[in-house]
Amino acid sequence: MGKAIRCAERTSAPWRVGVLFSRTGFMSVIEETQLRGTLIAIDEINDRGGIHGRPIEPVIYDPGSDARSYGQYAKRLMVEDGVSTIFGCYTSSSRKAVLPVVERLDGLLWYPTLYEGFEFSPNVIYTGATPNQNSVQLCRALMQQFGTRFFFIGSDYIYPRESNRVMRDLVRNNGGTVVGEQYLRLEADRSEFVPLLREIKRAQPDVIFSTVVGESTTFLYQAYHDLGLNPKTVPIASLTTTEAEIRAMGHDVGEGHYTAAAYFQCVDNERNSDFVAQYHKRYGDDEPTNMCLEASYFQVNVFAKSLEATNSLDTRCLRSWVMGAEFDAPQGCVSINPVWGHADVWTRIGRANRNGQFDIVFQSATSVKSDPYLMGQGRALELC
Repeated sequence: MGKAIRCAERTSAPWRVGVLFSRTGFMSVIEETQLRGTLIAIDEINDRGGIHGRPIEPVIYDPGSDARSYGQYAKRLMVEDGVSTIFGCYTSSSRKAVLPVVERLDGLLWYPTLYEGFEFSPNVIYTGATPNQNSVQLCRALMQQFGTRFFFIGSDYIYPRESNRVMRDLVRNNGGTVVGEQYLRLEADRSEFVPLLREIKRAQPDVIFSTVVGESTTFLYQAYHDLGLNPKTVPIASLTTTEAEIRAMGHDVGEGHYTAAAYFQCVDNERNSDFVAQYHKRYGDDEPTNMCLEASYFQVNVFAKSLEATNSLDTRCLRSWVMGAEFDAPQGCVSINPVWGHADVWTRIGRANRNGQFDIVFQSATSVKSDPYLMGQGRALELC
């Protein structure tokens, strides 16, 4: 007979949901766009009449790029504001701060950011890419085109260290070498990257693999550009550098560097064309979309479909419908993998161009099943 029928009685009160993205601080360059993606989706749903005639009402807090504040605001949302569903977080440290709150109070966090994998929670829906959906194909492409000598540079927190652990295994188990690995504080400024890039020049890698995030991303690429390094021979390759960071650093600075992502603004389908047009109408033609914004947008729509089916914000009731749910997203058709609550998203590799966009140099034929524990890669993490 399928899944259970709606779990709650009818009422005219709005559906209240929490939203936790930083509009201030060093992470605002990307989290502001995630907030926009969330609010665009909510507004579209409300313009269509809401869910069962009830509008979705976002309760929004700005954690100011401070990891502890995410946990504190998550608790306020659930205890004081009566919210059980939360959309939010970019960094893994902010997600880790919210995780014990939603688990203890039985909430549901929707997390729209690529991350390091190796996590499961019945109280989280993960809609960003996991390593098998970005790192594996990126490593293969880089080793084939540029060489086997990698230098790792990252921000000093959970995600970069864990992502580099995966990439290190991929490189070494496929005949490559990590010639250096350095981490800088999350709020590192431009001057801190200059001596590090000089060290990288001396190490003579074939590829610089960056897991730097936030405003510091722009400083890394600008320092690289200032020192005269050439992306045609030694590019920066990243999982985190989007159109938003390229815009901030300067199109000429970002040109020629690589990013692996589920989505780029240039994705060629009718759904994305409509999405980009609506975004530009709202925020201006010079404001690009990006993978984190797109994931924030489609996860609200997946939530809305499940809410329509259940007529309830009860976490268990809602999650039972979310698992296996599909949505025609701007990146292409996506679904929530029922095994572990991660999204099956697309794999793409883009090379930044002079216009601040990416030219797609690789694209999967369809969405790639999430594999957050890299079980499908085998213990050796071999690329072949």
